[in-house]
Amino acid sequence: MPENDQVQNLITELRRGSLTLAVLGCLKQPHYGYALLQTIQQKQIDIEANTLYPLLRRLENQGLLASEWDTSESRPRKYYTLSEKGSMVYNELLAEWEKMQKSIEAICGKDEHNG
Repeated sequence: MPENDQVQNLITELRRGSLTLAVLGCLKQPHYGYALLQTIQQKQIDIEANTLYPLLRRLENQGLLASEWDTSESRPRKYYTLSEKGSMVYNELLAEWEKMQKSIEAICGKDEHNG
């Protein structure tokens, strides 16, 4: 496997684990799919629709999201928001992520690669 492919695969793996946390964090406020996609992309997180929509369905099936259809406009939209269980899971994941971030900074050095 060429080195660039290997690095890209590792980056993809690293991002995949973080996407759930990012999606849950955004859904403290209701979003429909496309608006959520734009919000996440505006935060410089690289995600595509064909990754986001299956993730939303999976999280909803796990009971972490609640959804509601808005049919008041010409195009119906499904709005997602955190369920009570989703909110608890989000808080636990965020705490774990913060702990991991501190540990990785302690191992790798926070400013070591910045100059």
